[in-house]
Amino acid sequence: MAGVRACSEGSVVPARGGPVDSREPGRPAASSRPQAGYFGHVLIAEDLLLLLTDDVSGRLAAPGAQVDLALAGANLVELALMNRVDVSREGDEGRRGRVVVRDQSPTGDDVLDSALEIAAAHRGRKPSAVLGPLSRNLRAALYERLAERGVLRVEERRLLGLFATRRWPAQDTAHEAQVRQLIVEALAGRAAPDARSAAVIALVHALRCESKVVDARACGLSPRQLRQRAGEIARGDWASEAVRKAIDEMIAAIIAATTAASAASTAAG
Repeated sequence: MAGVRACSEGSVVPARGGPVDSREPGRPAASSRPQAGYFGHVLIAEDLLLLLTDDVSGRLAAPGAQVDLALAGANLVELALMNRVDVSREGDEGRRGRVVVRDQSPTGDDVLDSALEIAAAHRGRKPSAVLGPLSRNLRAALYERLAERGVLRVEERRLLGLFATRRWPAQDTAHEAQVRQLIVEALAGRAAPDARSAAVIALVHALRCESKVVDARACGLSPRQLRQRAGEIARGDWASEAVRKAIDEMIAAIIAATTAASAASTAAG
Protein backbone atom coordinates (compact mmCIF):
# COMPACT_ATOMS: atom_id res chain seq x y z
CA MET A 1 0.00 0.00 0.00
CA ALA A 2 1.04 3.60 -0.55
CA GLY A 3 2.73 4.21 2.74
CA VAL A 4 -0.44 3.58 4.80
CA ARG A 5 -0.23 4.88 8.37
CA ALA A 6 -2.33 3.43 11.17
CA CYS A 7 -4.39 6.04 13.00
CA SER A 8 -3.80 6.29 16.72
CA GLU A 9 -6.19 7.42 19.43
CA GLY A 10 -5.32 10.64 21.17
CA SER A 11 -3.07 11.94 18.41
CA VAL A 12 -5.33 14.61 16.97
CA VAL A 13 -3.62 17.09 14.69
CA PRO A 14 -5.46 20.42 14.53
CA ALA A 15 -6.89 21.41 11.17
CA ARG A 16 -4.82 23.95 9.31
CA GLY A 17 -5.69 27.44 10.35
CA GLY A 18 -6.71 30.19 8.01
CA PRO A 19 -8.79 33.30 7.61
CA VAL A 20 -12.52 32.95 8.12
CA ASP A 21 -14.93 33.99 5.41
CA SER A 22 -17.08 36.73 6.92
CA ARG A 23 -19.87 35.93 4.47
CA GLU A 24 -20.18 32.42 5.88
CA PRO A 25 -19.07 32.28 9.55
CA GLY A 26 -16.98 29.28 10.41
CA ARG A 27 -16.03 28.50 6.80
CA PRO A 28 -12.37 28.97 5.83
CA ALA A 29 -11.95 31.66 3.22
CA ALA A 30 -10.64 30.65 -0.18
CA SER A 31 -6.90 31.18 -0.29
CA SER A 32 -5.21 33.12 -3.05
CA ARG A 33 -2.11 30.94 -2.74
CA PRO A 34 -1.37 27.23 -2.25
CA GLN A 35 -1.23 25.94 1.32
CA ALA A 36 2.09 26.47 3.12
CA GLY A 37 3.56 23.31 4.62
CA TYR A 38 6.86 21.86 5.77
CA PHE A 39 8.43 22.44 2.37
CA GLY A 40 6.93 25.75 1.30
CA HIS A 41 3.74 26.01 -0.70
CA VAL A 42 2.28 22.57 -1.37
CA LEU A 43 -0.45 21.92 -3.90
CA ILE A 44 -3.45 19.67 -3.37
CA ALA A 45 -2.16 17.69 -6.35
CA GLU A 46 1.18 17.21 -4.60
CA ASP A 47 -0.53 15.99 -1.43
CA LEU A 48 -2.55 13.53 -3.50
CA LEU A 49 0.53 12.27 -5.33
CA LEU A 50 2.45 11.74 -2.09
CA LEU A 51 -0.41 9.70 -0.63
CA LEU A 52 -0.61 7.54 -3.75
CA THR A 53 3.15 6.91 -4.01
CA ASP A 54 4.56 4.09 -1.91
CA ASP A 55 7.16 5.45 0.49
CA VAL A 56 9.51 2.48 0.06
CA SER A 57 9.17 1.37 -3.55
CA GLY A 58 8.28 4.75 -5.05
CA ARG A 59 5.59 3.10 -7.16
CA LEU A 60 2.03 4.32 -7.64
CA ALA A 61 -0.79 2.62 -5.79
CA ALA A 62 -3.17 3.14 -8.73
CA PRO A 63 -2.85 2.99 -12.54
CA GLY A 64 -0.84 5.91 -13.85
CA ALA A 65 -3.44 7.01 -16.40
CA GLN A 66 -6.07 7.34 -13.68
CA VAL A 67 -3.72 9.12 -11.29
CA ASP A 68 -2.77 11.59 -14.02
CA LEU A 69 -6.42 12.55 -14.54
CA ALA A 70 -6.95 12.93 -10.79
CA LEU A 71 -3.88 15.18 -10.50
CA ALA A 72 -5.23 17.34 -13.31
CA GLY A 73 -8.56 17.49 -11.51
CA ALA A 74 -6.80 18.40 -8.28
CA ASN A 75 -5.41 21.51 -9.96
CA LEU A 76 -8.88 22.43 -11.20
CA VAL A 77 -10.29 21.93 -7.71
CA GLU A 78 -7.54 24.08 -6.18
CA LEU A 79 -8.16 26.83 -8.72
CA ALA A 80 -11.88 26.62 -7.95
CA LEU A 81 -11.18 26.98 -4.22
CA MET A 82 -9.11 30.05 -5.10
CA ASN A 83 -12.07 31.45 -7.09
CA ARG A 84 -9.98 31.43 -10.29
CA VAL A 85 -11.79 28.70 -12.24
CA ASP A 86 -15.49 27.92 -12.23
CA VAL A 87 -18.17 26.21 -14.27
CA SER A 88 -20.65 28.37 -16.16
CA ARG A 89 -24.06 28.95 -14.69
CA GLU A 90 -27.04 31.25 -15.19
CA GLY A 91 -25.83 34.66 -16.29
CA ASP A 92 -22.69 33.37 -18.01
CA GLU A 93 -22.28 33.22 -21.76
CA GLY A 94 -22.62 29.87 -23.49
CA ARG A 95 -23.96 26.61 -22.14
CA ARG A 96 -24.06 25.79 -18.45
CA GLY A 97 -21.53 23.47 -16.84
CA ARG A 98 -18.60 24.57 -19.00
CA VAL A 99 -15.18 25.72 -17.80
CA VAL A 100 -14.85 29.45 -17.23
CA VAL A 101 -11.98 31.48 -15.81
CA ARG A 102 -13.00 34.17 -13.33
CA ASP A 103 -9.52 35.51 -12.59
CA GLN A 104 -6.43 34.82 -14.72
CA SER A 105 -3.96 36.82 -12.65
CA PRO A 106 -0.85 34.89 -11.50
CA THR A 107 -1.34 32.58 -8.53
CA GLY A 108 2.27 32.65 -7.37
CA ASP A 109 2.82 28.99 -8.30
CA ASP A 110 4.22 27.92 -11.68
CA VAL A 111 2.21 24.70 -11.87
CA LEU A 112 -1.07 26.41 -11.02
CA ASP A 113 -0.30 29.27 -13.41
CA SER A 114 0.23 26.73 -16.19
CA ALA A 115 -3.04 24.99 -15.28
CA LEU A 116 -4.82 28.34 -15.31
CA GLU A 117 -3.50 29.08 -18.81
CA ILE A 118 -4.67 25.68 -20.05
CA ALA A 119 -8.09 26.19 -18.49
CA ALA A 120 -8.34 29.60 -20.16
CA ALA A 121 -7.38 28.09 -23.51
CA HIS A 122 -10.15 25.50 -23.12
CA ARG A 123 -12.84 27.71 -21.63
CA GLY A 124 -16.29 26.84 -22.85
CA ARG A 125 -15.58 23.12 -22.81
CA LYS A 126 -16.76 20.52 -20.30
CA PRO A 127 -14.44 19.87 -17.33
CA SER A 128 -13.90 16.32 -18.61
CA ALA A 129 -12.49 17.72 -21.86
CA VAL A 130 -9.93 19.82 -19.98
CA LEU A 131 -8.49 17.01 -17.83
CA GLY A 132 -6.44 15.51 -20.68
CA PRO A 133 -4.59 18.73 -21.59
CA LEU A 134 -4.08 19.52 -17.91
CA SER A 135 -2.59 16.09 -17.20
CA ARG A 136 0.19 16.20 -19.81
CA ASN A 137 3.59 15.91 -18.11
CA LEU A 138 1.99 16.97 -14.81
CA ARG A 139 2.96 13.93 -12.74
CA ALA A 140 6.62 14.20 -13.77
CA ALA A 141 6.64 17.92 -12.98
CA LEU A 142 5.18 17.33 -9.52
CA TYR A 143 7.59 14.49 -8.77
CA GLU A 144 10.54 16.67 -9.76
CA ARG A 145 9.33 19.52 -7.56
CA LEU A 146 8.94 17.21 -4.60
CA ALA A 147 12.40 15.77 -5.21
CA GLU A 148 13.93 19.25 -5.39
CA ARG A 149 12.39 20.01 -1.99
CA GLY A 150 13.86 16.82 -0.52
CA VAL A 151 10.45 15.21 0.05
CA LEU A 152 11.16 12.40 -2.42
CA ARG A 153 14.27 11.04 -4.10
CA VAL A 154 14.57 9.73 -7.60
CA GLU A 155 15.81 6.22 -8.36
CA GLU A 156 16.60 5.41 -11.99
CA ARG A 157 16.53 1.82 -13.17
CA ARG A 158 16.66 -0.06 -16.44
CA LEU A 159 14.34 -2.86 -17.39
CA LEU A 160 16.14 -5.66 -19.23
CA GLY A 161 19.08 -3.29 -19.42
CA LEU A 162 17.28 -1.23 -22.05
CA PHE A 163 14.30 0.76 -20.83
CA ALA A 164 14.94 3.50 -18.31
CA THR A 165 12.37 3.84 -15.52
CA ARG A 166 12.10 6.13 -12.51
CA ARG A 167 10.79 5.48 -9.03
CA TRP A 168 10.16 8.12 -6.37
CA PRO A 169 10.56 6.71 -2.83
CA ALA A 170 10.20 8.97 0.20
CA GLN A 171 13.11 11.04 1.45
CA ASP A 172 11.35 13.04 4.18
CA THR A 173 7.85 11.95 5.23
CA ALA A 174 7.08 14.82 7.63
CA HIS A 175 4.63 16.66 5.40
CA GLU A 176 2.98 13.49 4.10
CA ALA A 177 2.50 12.28 7.68
CA GLN A 178 0.73 15.51 8.60
CA VAL A 179 -1.55 15.31 5.55
CA ARG A 180 -2.40 11.67 6.24
CA GLN A 181 -3.08 12.35 9.91
CA LEU A 182 -5.54 15.14 9.04
CA ILE A 183 -7.28 12.77 6.64
CA VAL A 184 -7.37 9.96 9.20
CA GLU A 185 -8.89 12.24 11.84
CA ALA A 186 -11.59 13.32 9.39
CA LEU A 187 -12.38 9.79 8.20
CA ALA A 188 -12.46 8.47 11.76
CA GLY A 189 -14.90 11.25 12.70
CA ARG A 190 -12.62 12.80 15.31
CA ALA A 191 -12.21 16.16 13.56
CA ALA A 192 -13.95 18.12 10.85
CA PRO A 193 -11.84 18.34 7.68
CA ASP A 194 -10.68 21.68 6.34
CA ALA A 195 -11.28 22.41 2.66
CA ARG A 196 -7.90 21.05 1.54
CA SER A 197 -8.23 17.78 3.45
CA ALA A 198 -11.79 17.35 2.21
CA ALA A 199 -10.65 17.98 -1.36
CA VAL A 200 -7.92 15.33 -1.06
CA ILE A 201 -10.43 12.87 0.39
CA ALA A 202 -12.84 13.59 -2.47
CA LEU A 203 -10.10 12.94 -5.00
CA VAL A 204 -9.01 9.72 -3.29
CA HIS A 205 -12.68 8.68 -3.23
CA ALA A 206 -12.98 9.39 -6.96
CA LEU A 207 -10.04 7.04 -7.55
CA ARG A 208 -11.51 4.40 -5.18
CA CYS A 209 -8.19 4.35 -3.33
CA GLU A 210 -9.30 4.93 0.26
CA SER A 211 -7.90 1.63 1.54
CA LYS A 212 -4.60 2.31 -0.22
CA VAL A 213 -4.17 5.57 1.66
CA VAL A 214 -5.66 4.74 5.08
CA ASP A 215 -5.62 1.54 7.12
CA ALA A 216 -9.35 1.04 7.67
CA ARG A 217 -9.02 -1.58 10.43
CA ALA A 218 -6.66 0.53 12.49
CA CYS A 219 -9.25 3.30 12.35
CA GLY A 220 -12.01 0.98 13.53
CA LEU A 221 -13.73 0.88 10.13
CA SER A 222 -14.28 -1.78 7.54
CA PRO A 223 -13.19 -1.03 3.96
CA ARG A 224 -16.86 -0.52 3.07
CA GLN A 225 -17.37 1.88 5.98
CA LEU A 226 -14.19 3.72 5.04
CA ARG A 227 -15.41 4.25 1.50
CA GLN A 228 -18.84 5.30 2.73
CA ARG A 229 -17.30 7.84 5.11
CA ALA A 230 -15.05 9.21 2.36
CA GLY A 231 -18.10 9.63 0.15
CA GLU A 232 -19.92 11.54 2.87
CA ILE A 233 -17.00 13.94 3.21
CA ALA A 234 -16.66 14.28 -0.57
CA ARG A 235 -20.31 15.36 -0.73
CA GLY A 236 -20.07 17.50 2.39
CA ASP A 237 -20.41 21.21 2.95
CA TRP A 238 -16.74 22.21 2.92
CA ALA A 239 -16.83 24.96 0.30
CA SER A 240 -19.14 27.84 -0.49
CA GLU A 241 -22.28 26.97 -2.43
CA ALA A 242 -21.02 28.45 -5.72
CA VAL A 243 -17.60 26.79 -5.44
CA ARG A 244 -19.22 23.55 -4.31
CA LYS A 245 -21.18 23.31 -7.57
CA ALA A 246 -18.02 23.79 -9.62
CA ILE A 247 -16.12 21.20 -7.61
CA ASP A 248 -18.99 18.70 -7.91
CA GLU A 249 -18.78 19.04 -11.71
CA MET A 250 -15.00 18.58 -11.63
CA ILE A 251 -15.12 15.53 -9.34
CA ALA A 252 -17.83 13.99 -11.53
CA ALA A 253 -15.59 14.55 -14.55
CA ILE A 254 -12.68 12.83 -12.78
CA ILE A 255 -14.84 9.83 -11.85
CA ALA A 256 -16.10 9.50 -15.42
CA ALA A 257 -12.64 9.88 -16.92
CA THR A 258 -10.93 7.46 -14.53
CA THR A 259 -13.72 4.92 -15.00
CA ALA A 260 -13.27 5.16 -18.77
CA ALA A 261 -9.49 4.82 -18.39
CA SER A 262 -9.92 1.75 -16.20
CA ALA A 263 -12.33 0.16 -18.69
CA ALA A 264 -9.95 0.84 -21.57
CA SER A 265 -7.07 -0.68 -19.63
CA THR A 266 -9.12 -3.79 -18.82
CA ALA A 267 -10.18 -4.19 -22.44
CA ALA A 268 -6.61 -3.83 -23.64
CA GLY A 269 -5.41 -6.41 -21.13
